[in-house]
This record gives sequence, C-alpha cells and structure tokens, in this order.
Amino acid sequence: MKNVLCFGDSNTYGTPPMASLEDSRRFDGKTRWPGVMRKILGHAWHVIEEGLPGRTTIRDDIIEGRERNGQRYLLACLESHRPLDVIVLMLGTNDLKTRFGAPAEDIAGGIDILAGIIGATPNLGQPPAKLLIVCPPPIRLIGPFGSMFAGGVEKSQALPPLYQAVVRRHGADFLDAGTLIEVSPVDGIHYDEATHLTLGQTIAARVQTLAG
Repeated sequence: MKNVLCFGDSNTYGTPPMASLEDSRRFDGKTRWPGVMRKILGHAWHVIEEGLPGRTTIRDDIIEGRERNGQRYLLACLESHRPLDVIVLMLGTNDLKTRFGAPAEDIAGGIDILAGIIGATPNLGQPPAKLLIVCPPPIRLIGPFGSMFAGGVEKSQALPPLYQAVVRRHGADFLDAGTLIEVSPVDGIHYDEATHLTLGQTIAARVQTLAG
C-alpha cells in the first residue's frame, strides 16, 4: 500500500465557508478534497489527512495558539507516518493574516523551510517521498475574515511565482490552485463542496503521476 500525506490548514481539514467566526462545521470525509482523492486512488493508497485550521508555515500565532505553527509539528508528523510515497503540502493562506505582517517573499520562505525539513527526514530506508507543493488560490476580503486578512489580497496574488522558485530548489512538483479554483464569496478564504471536488480530482491525478 502506498501512503500519501496531506499537510495543510483548514482547507485540508475541510472547513466550509463560514458566515460567522462561531461556525465550527466540517465537511464529511467524502466531501473534503483528501476524501475525494481517497475515493479516486482506491484501496491501494492510504490517504493521511493532516489539516489544522489556522495552521501557518513557520509562524507562531499568539491569538490562536503556537501549535498552529506548521514547522513545530511537521517533523513529528513525518516520523509518525513514514514511510511516505507522496506528500502534498498546501499552506500559506493563514500567513497572510495582518497580525503576522509577512510579505509574500517571507511566506514562500516558510514553504522553503518546510520543504527542506521534508527532504532531510529519513524515510525508513525507502527513497524520499515525492513532494507536491500547492499554492493556495488568492483570497478575497469579504465576510467575517475581511479585517483579519487586510492587505492580504495582493500578497496572495504574488505567491505563485515565489512558490515556483521554491519548487525548483527542491525538485518538487507544483500546482497553482488559483488556476483551477476560487475561494468562496461567503468568507473569502474557504472552499465550497464543488471546489473540494475539483481540487481532490486534480491532486489525485498528480499523486498518481508522481507515484508512477
């Protein structure tokens, strides 16, 4: 059986578009994109869902908690689930929050650090896992998160070429999700059911190709 790890934030976790900050729903396992991918890949694959709402690349969140820092958990996550055949890394949206004040270059720098951790982690004697880096689609300033992400739209639009540079440095594969999907007009950062379906189908095809 092959193993694919999906390491991301609330859009990997399956948070639906939120009309208010008190909304705590989650799409079921068949609806969120890793679940869509699981169905397509079939029984020969084990799909590991490691999505956490609020997760950043390398930034401690003094409001939502330091555990949101992806760098703090990534190594333990990799060692817990190895050997891994493919890793899907999709982070960066939460780094756009105004509280961090991070330019687009620094957000891509966080992805660079995480890719380095992935590449340096032994894989139980197997070849290194193939890495697919997914750049999130641009955000919109609307709904309950508008003020939280003030100034983030332009940064999110600048990310794809910066992520591509990271991909080249690490010999990874790249998917610019903004060419396929859009964030919900309800809250400007999350994905609706149809979007999860499209993303899951696309990533499944990439994973199959990477795994040969």
